Amino acid sequence: MLHRVEGIVIRSVEYGEGNLIVTLMTGELGKVGVMVRGAKKTRSRHAAVTQLYTYGEYVYYKSNTGTLGTLNHAELLDAFPGIRGDLRRSAYAAYFAELTDRLVPDGEASAFLYEQLKAAYEAMSGGKDPAVVGAMLELKLFAFSGVSPITQECAECGRVPESQEAAFWSPAAGGLVCVRCAGAFADRTPLAPGVRKLLPVLQRADLRRLGDVNVKPRTRADLKQTMRRWFETHADVRLRTRAVLDQIEAVYADDDAEDDSTKLPDGNGS
Repeated sequence: MLHRVEGIVIRSVEYGEGNLIVTLMTGELGKVGVMVRGAKKTRSRHAAVTQLYTYGEYVYYKSNTGTLGTLNHAELLDAFPGIRGDLRRSAYAAYFAELTDRLVPDGEASAFLYEQLKAAYEAMSGGKDPAVVGAMLELKLFAFSGVSPITQECAECGRVPESQEAAFWSPAAGGLVCVRCAGAFADRTPLAPGVRKLLPVLQRADLRRLGDVNVKPRTRADLKQTMRRWFETHADVRLRTRAVLDQIEAVYADDDAEDDSTKLPDGNGS
């Protein structure tokens, strides 16, 4: 049976001599595995559409009993050139692809999640802050996986701390905890005010409507650390791209001396 889908390449593995097996993230079918014969050969007509984080239209044949489809035709829709020319953004893009592949189970589709992934690549290609885009996409993937953190009220008692009141972050508790409940959780750490303000905004924001907000370098660094602690507690996966991304982020750390401008729908910033 022939299938026609729009999708984003989130994994590409060599198979045999000159062939590739690509995994597409689609809205209607979830993850789809497709054999692309001759993709690695010189002058292959499929070379461009099998690159990681490429967005295209794919036509493939799949039997009712087969686990893989076989590519018949593909058309490149967007290669996200604003990402491919930048080492840091390319590292984030590869991380997004691997994270999506590892957190989305086979056979589960989500049109919303697919659109968020596509919007994340579009946002980065358009110059948006990759760290903020990354945190937003991570939160969407955590929600899809059923491990979304509580970011606005205390995860233990349900109380919303006052703005001037200290708050803490505890992955074991389920997210934010107030000063009254924090003592019960050994993994608690103070939640930076900027991150406390930003997290609920990022959690409810739609990447397809990303606008401008100034995120201070210190807040950006605290946000990444907060999200990392949640990931390490609730996402039981090891990612090759995370180690590469960490190395590149260390090299680019000095660039954070100047603010990036990334716009969220309601204009909130920190």
